[in-house]
Amino acid sequence: MKQKVLQVSGLTKRFPGVLALDDVSFDLEVGEVHALCGENGAGKSTLIKCLSGVWPVDAYEGDIWVNARRADFKHIKDAESAGIGVIYQELALVREMTVAENVYLGNEPTNRLGQIDWPKVYAATQSLLDKYNLDLDPTALVADLGIGQQQLVEIVKALLKNTSILLLDEPTAALTESEVDILLDIIRDLKNAGVTCVYISHKLDEVMQIADRVTVFRDGASIATSHIGAIDKSEIIRQMVGRNIDDFFPRRSSSPAKTLLSVTNLSVFDPLENKNCLEDISFIIRAGEVLGFGGLMGAGRTELVMHLFGAFGNRVSGEVICSGKPMHNSTPIDAINAGMMLVSEDRKRYGLVLEKDIGFNQSLASLPKFSQHGLLDHHAETLANKKLFKSLRIKAPTIESMVGGLSGGNQQKVVLAKALMTQPSLVFLDEPTRGIDVGAKLEVYELINQLTEQGKAVILVSSEMPELLGMSDRIIVLSDGKIGGEFVSAQTTQEQLLQAAMTHG
Repeated sequence: MKQKVLQVSGLTKRFPGVLALDDVSFDLEVGEVHALCGENGAGKSTLIKCLSGVWPVDAYEGDIWVNARRADFKHIKDAESAGIGVIYQELALVREMTVAENVYLGNEPTNRLGQIDWPKVYAATQSLLDKYNLDLDPTALVADLGIGQQQLVEIVKALLKNTSILLLDEPTAALTESEVDILLDIIRDLKNAGVTCVYISHKLDEVMQIADRVTVFRDGASIATSHIGAIDKSEIIRQMVGRNIDDFFPRRSSSPAKTLLSVTNLSVFDPLENKNCLEDISFIIRAGEVLGFGGLMGAGRTELVMHLFGAFGNRVSGEVICSGKPMHNSTPIDAINAGMMLVSEDRKRYGLVLEKDIGFNQSLASLPKFSQHGLLDHHAETLANKKLFKSLRIKAPTIESMVGGLSGGNQQKVVLAKALMTQPSLVFLDEPTRGIDVGAKLEVYELINQLTEQGKAVILVSSEMPELLGMSDRIIVLSDGKIGGEFVSAQTTQEQLLQAAMTHG
């Protein structure tokens, strides 16, 4: 039997109205990668917070042992001293600082005068980036990076610390496939160096590639632990959701009708990069249709939907017509009034007010619907909020629960509820299933089907090619701000999409 580097016994954690962890037992063997799988809200992230000292020892019941010594962590520093490092799902970076400043924040080297040795900070960060083959500029401001690049900064930041147990909570949620491959290689190198890893991911292909064992959580309890060679993805999913799932992408056939959006020869200037980010983009989307947009990170997918929604860039040329009406220099309010709605890839930055409750967030973009003569009809607003809260099965004690305290999947449902309340005819979904579990993904897919059955159109931006192929009627692949190819999903392979994504590379 292998040595146990960490053991958890009878761990129970309660929040008001919620049993987050229910008598959980769990262990880590030296040098293994142990995956944790489960739906959002199943208890995985809560376990990580107990192990890392975010929740102190007196905030939960049960025992944690590290290297056969009882771990009574009172704060994060105690866990770090015990050799535990964490890469959280949610970014914890200072956007106004550079990559290097974030990596060394709190651990800055000093010179003989006691001053921060900035040349050493930047040189050491560059060495780390080179070591792990990460294409980042140490001098770049984090605010200017995409969300995937920001996640890489978090990873480098964690690797800087001398950890023997590394806890990774959805570290690849915002990464492209090539970046995922880099991270998995990093984890393999760490494992060979004797580092033990806990790996939380909804991407079961990654789990099957990297894990030695997998523990499944459901409703706060640890359901089963299996060696990876003794279990397959279907069984992991069955344990997660408590039922068999036969169709991962339940796209129903559609009958596209009238054109809802026409884009012709669109070129867009990015004032931050001081160059065109989109060039000569043309397409149409019809009622009842799902149009997928693929491409590598930086290809211009998010910039396209943000511009169409009136929230990004300056139009250099081209024409955008929505429901027969031209859209000139539109704002998000103009877009909403025209029947468009955007679900952003960065729900915390653009989609939610985390300090407010679910109801506040759901109706935020629809307040004119509930207002008359400058007065808000709270009764009508509450009824509409409760209807969406129930229909989307948002897991929270009440509609007054703070959004910041919800799991990632339930936060995403709130963003979707906000979009649906505007009663749009065209919905932009930018990475709508990023960081959410299999069950929640299926609910998003069913929602897409419902929208198209109602005669609405959906533009689906996704980094996951199986998702694009499974849920889109047609797919447009962007490459370096241009169209690299257009495909009928049923007649297309992942290899063809990838080739188109690299057309202008």
